[in-house]
Amino acid sequence: MKTHNNYKNALKSLAVFCASSDGVDTLIFNEAYQVGEYLAKSNIKLVYGGSKLGLMGQVAKGVLDNNGVATGVIPEFLKTKEVVHSGLTELITTENMHERKLKMHDLSEGFIALPGGFGTLEELFEILTWGQLGLHKHPIGILNSNHYYDDLLAMMDKMVAKGLLKRSNMDLVLVADNIEDLIEKMRYFEPIPVPKWMNKNQT
Repeated sequence: MKTHNNYKNALKSLAVFCASSDGVDTLIFNEAYQVGEYLAKSNIKLVYGGSKLGLMGQVAKGVLDNNGVATGVIPEFLKTKEVVHSGLTELITTENMHERKLKMHDLSEGFIALPGGFGTLEELFEILTWGQLGLHKHPIGILNSNHYYDDLLAMMDKMVAKGLLKRSNMDLVLVADNIEDLIEKMRYFEPIPVPKWMNKNQT
């Protein structure tokens, strides 16, 4: 039996990327709250985009309702009373979106994408690219709520089949349809070796 002592990743803090809209799928909406609840009960700090809206707000609510720690990171231009969550444990303001992503990276020991739109995908693929290049060694998970990401995962498989994405890089993507299984996979994640051409010590 595996024990906590075997975990390769402590996951004391996780960045969550997800929509700032409610969407129309009740299951996905409710699961966002459950993610926050699970993080709080597992003593994992939430790092997220700082909004009170949509799935983002639901994750934060799940954390805060269960006495967890929630840190929001929001750029100045989005910091309006209509958007920003005023009840977080900590709120960090950045000058722009790029600085926001860097700060979320610095505060986190792993990354999870819940359902979302362009912004969520942009955050997911940038952090995947950083991992592919060896710029971080943290686990990256996709919570495939109600099969939301089935088509995206099929597209990634096509990238591999066409020889445009290495299978080892595809394996950076950890996928599960519930938060418990996803966190378990993330705890045992091992990063891929840094590409030889990225290693300045190679001759």
